[in-house]
Amino acid sequence: MANTSSAKKAQRVALRRRVFNARRSRAMKTSVKTVSKLITAKKAGEAAGGLPALYQAIDKAAKNGTIKKNTAARMKSRLTKKLRAIA
Repeated sequence: MANTSSAKKAQRVALRRRVFNARRSRAMKTSVKTVSKLITAKKAGEAAGGLPALYQAIDKAAKNGTIKKNTAARMKSRLTKKLRAIA
């Protein structure tokens, strides 16, 4: 349990950031799953249409520190590579 006032504030800030990170992470994972399902279903046109939203979700997660920048680049690269393989 936090004793000092600064530790109590740090605890409140951590809880707030946790909510923001969870929201960004959930949005990113949802968009990754939808595009991945379209790729496995060989629907290249629909998957390509969902790519900008996917990139936006991944970039936002990387920008605020939910995921690292290299992880974001790796995810985008792998999904694009899979999409080009079926196109």
